[in-house]
Amino acid sequence: MNGRHDEGPHEHDGGLSHDLPVLARRRMIRLMAGAGMVPLVGCTAEEKTTPSPSSSPSAAGCAEIPEETAGPFPGDGSNGVNVLKESGVVRGDITRSFGDSAGGTAEGVPLTITLTVVDAASGCDTPKQGAAVYVWHCDREGAYSLYSEGVTEENYLRGVQETDDKGQVTFTSIFPGCYQGRWPHLHFEVYDSLADATAATSITNTSQLAFPKDVCDAVYATDGYGASVRNLSGLSLEGDGIFSDGHDRQLATMTGSTGDGYTAALTVPV
Repeated sequence: MNGRHDEGPHEHDGGLSHDLPVLARRRMIRLMAGAGMVPLVGCTAEEKTTPSPSSSPSAAGCAEIPEETAGPFPGDGSNGVNVLKESGVVRGDITRSFGDSAGGTAEGVPLTITLTVVDAASGCDTPKQGAAVYVWHCDREGAYSLYSEGVTEENYLRGVQETDDKGQVTFTSIFPGCYQGRWPHLHFEVYDSLADATAATSITNTSQLAFPKDVCDAVYATDGYGASVRNLSGLSLEGDGIFSDGHDRQLATMTGSTGDGYTAALTVPV
């Protein structure tokens, strides 16, 4: 994994008034967790936060999605570049870069991501229509666009969608690789609306989706995922810095095959 940060020509600086609320929010999360960042594994380890009080079961018996760190490569303005301000980020197919980026395409086993956002207070029975979901994940080589060496000019594998009347968003992507120190996953943030989905200050929920081991094994046996085979061999969901405290509500339901592509589905109570 090449995890070098690059916050140079692509940074969209919103000024101190933009940065302070983000820093305050992350500082509060760390204080609530009772600790700072976990020891880094290379350049790509991510801090683990204790689930916030909002992750507790609601009166209706439905628990919100566990709150997780956005990690070091969010692209939401909280760590340098803010891709959410770019025209074209609202899209379903996130395999290609857009706008003034280099215009590359992420290669790999096809993956369709379907997230269903529901109202936790309703007992998970009511879809959240009109919310916005921002997703991002690493490419087949384990690199994150905008940040990792070699792909700082790209912004692929990032996109925003508005939930439909079923509370669903669907993205066309590729299956992410496995890099050192982290179980294969994707990140997502939920916003109340598309109008709010322009900066990290308006996030309502931040979490991660985990991929099942049998699917990871099948995908990583295909061409181009050689490094992922080695990296995954030393990892487990139970030992992952993010999912070790429980992953039952973050483990994707998978269908498909390496030949036809996979669909990853997850219900996201907020």
